[in-house]
Amino acid sequence: MMFRHCVLIVGFILLKVCPALAGEGTIDSGDTAWVTMSTALVMMMTPAGLALFYGGMSRYKNLLNTIAMTLVAYCLASVVWVAWGYSLAFGESNSLFIGNLSHLFLSGIDINSVSGSIPTLIFVLFQLTFACISIAIVLGAVVDRMKFSSWIIFTILWVTFVYAPVCNWAWGGGWMHHIGALDFAGGNVVHINAGVSGLVLALVLGKRNGYGKDVMIPSSVAFTALGAGLLWFGWFGFNAGSELAADGVAASAFMVTNTAASIAGLAWLFAEWKISGKPTVLGLASGAVAGLVGITPAAGFVSLGGAFVIGAVAGVLGYIGVAVIKQRLGYDDSLDAFGIHGICGIWGALATGLFATPAVTEGAVGLFYGNTKQLGIQLLSVIGTAAFAAIATLIVIYITKALTGGIRVDPEDELSGLDNAIHGERGFEIE
Repeated sequence: MMFRHCVLIVGFILLKVCPALAGEGTIDSGDTAWVTMSTALVMMMTPAGLALFYGGMSRYKNLLNTIAMTLVAYCLASVVWVAWGYSLAFGESNSLFIGNLSHLFLSGIDINSVSGSIPTLIFVLFQLTFACISIAIVLGAVVDRMKFSSWIIFTILWVTFVYAPVCNWAWGGGWMHHIGALDFAGGNVVHINAGVSGLVLALVLGKRNGYGKDVMIPSSVAFTALGAGLLWFGWFGFNAGSELAADGVAASAFMVTNTAASIAGLAWLFAEWKISGKPTVLGLASGAVAGLVGITPAAGFVSLGGAFVIGAVAGVLGYIGVAVIKQRLGYDDSLDAFGIHGICGIWGALATGLFATPAVTEGAVGLFYGNTKQLGIQLLSVIGTAAFAAIATLIVIYITKALTGGIRVDPEDELSGLDNAIHGERGFEIE
């Protein structure tokens, strides 16, 4: 009896003195199930959702090439991520700008490794899907005119030298994290990073032959609408899954994500209807995506009211970016990677500094809730991301040029279509 009492006393003391022994760092089955499902949802966004969304907007003679470049980007980014990308983004380091190479080929990570309340392997996979869709978003700026071989080299270099550092800054303990920048699911890391990179790549490549003169009709608006639906579905894993737990914040992120997308789709639709006289399916689908982009950095920090405003502004901004800004400045962002992801990502990051409320996440306080510094911090993170993405992408482009002998397809191939010229296939067989 005395021995039993001694054991109980010692156990009680250990639990008080060493809280780590009381379950910290242990796997929670509910959290693991949710993040596993979220990973699958985000995975679907690239080879299914984005491939259809972009493929449908491309011309019929380049439909398969657009899908192929999306698929190969997913495959390449997946390999780069487990080989060295994850280590550069999340490897513990004294630097505020990049991780280390301690986890090359996931060295040191096994089935018993835990990150928070989920297996580290699931965390690696979840983050992998973000890297994959980020590089695939860049593609939207340059479809119809980039060499397939150049895209392969560009993808490897971009994920390594552009995506991984920005990911480290926001989520791996880098300088954005240290100054208190809020980016719940990728406003800076994914959308601003990819949107600005796409714009730079489009400017270097130059305009498509016939741009501004010939009518460039999408191959299938139906494909694009279906792709938008798959993106919307997958985005619930993108945003709500970024809580990395099955809890109230994840539920709130789920709700505001759907709300912002719906409001943005309507905002784009009615703005287009008022200005052009036609409420198009393409506009409705694009507006929903604009809203999803806008709410991404704010999803775990804002209430329903904030989501209404973020979505409404994102829908209008997306339409202006595509129908006004691009036309007036004359750059050829083929499928509006910058117009939607870049512009709406910037709005979402800044809006987080306005609408973040501690009622959703403790410690996340925006301007409208009393923290006058947060908007400035968000602005600094946006400027830092955009500047780095532009400069680093430009360097990656010129390295790719040197390795592949130029990055633009031959004029003859561009004219005839890349499906047949590069892949020897056609998207449609119509008698």
